[in-house]
Amino acid sequence: METAIQTTAQLPQLAHARNPGMPLDLDWVASVQANTSAIERRCATLGGRRSVKKDFQAAWLLKAISLIDLTTLSGDDTWGRVERLCAKARQPVAPWMLERLGMQGLTVGAVCVYHDMVETAVRALEGSGIPVAAVSTGFPAGLSPLHLRLAEITESVKAGAQEIDIVISRRHALTGNWQALYDEMRAMREACGPAHVKAILATGELGTLRNVARASLVCMMAGADFIKTSTGKEPVNATLPVTLTMIRAIRDYQDRTGVKVGYKPAGGISKAKDALLYLALMKDELGLPWLQPDLFRFGASSLLGDIERQLEHHLTGHYSAANRHAMG
Repeated sequence: METAIQTTAQLPQLAHARNPGMPLDLDWVASVQANTSAIERRCATLGGRRSVKKDFQAAWLLKAISLIDLTTLSGDDTWGRVERLCAKARQPVAPWMLERLGMQGLTVGAVCVYHDMVETAVRALEGSGIPVAAVSTGFPAGLSPLHLRLAEITESVKAGAQEIDIVISRRHALTGNWQALYDEMRAMREACGPAHVKAILATGELGTLRNVARASLVCMMAGADFIKTSTGKEPVNATLPVTLTMIRAIRDYQDRTGVKVGYKPAGGISKAKDALLYLALMKDELGLPWLQPDLFRFGASSLLGDIERQLEHHLTGHYSAANRHAMG
């Protein structure tokens, strides 16, 4: 087991420069297409062709934990809930399981909260090295005035957020106003200052995979460090076809500019088996560098609990009740 764990869960962190962006290239944007039937066919076969079992599955699940943005974005969030979530982020798996799996020092990738909870999360995570991500810019609709969205970003960074998850104005993508989307994204990137920016496309509201591909490219041109599928509040959130579309845009952007941009699927990923499919797709399409927290994250609130249950089953042969793996 030890070899399997080390080859996937303990890969070294990879450092790379932030995405500086580039001038908007409308010819490149207009040339982008998406073959929906081919994309869906590729994704439909993924589960049958990419399967890991036993020790190797446990290793991949540990890797998945290190990539989770552990999230609470509810209207009834309290300081106590966020503190419990941060405690879970520090110790995501029971110590006895980690010991038997040959792991130590495992944490999640980040904790994601509303702006009002940033200071609480920063205090609770002090000394852990786990960054705090704030959802800003009128999340989830992104329809507040631009100057207020930019001010919210500034306040979140002042409060200690190291990552900012912004939402784009969907109308720009739906109407093909790529210049407006670029200008908006560029302004948000500048407002983030030293904080990394994740651009949420709300792909379930963009209509077509072609719009998803083009919006992904425009946000990267404007300097997004990550592109992210969803707020988690749309009727349809992260899917494998959307993921394939976005990560191929990431690959094209790197081929053209030499810059690595991260990817974050969010919303609806709650089962360990689903996380394995996303990891397999990332490895197939972008390679091992994109299996590190600086280039890949899961936006999730319940995924960790199911992964814990699967790891306990791997070690004991029995499934435990879900309530034994609460968030905090």
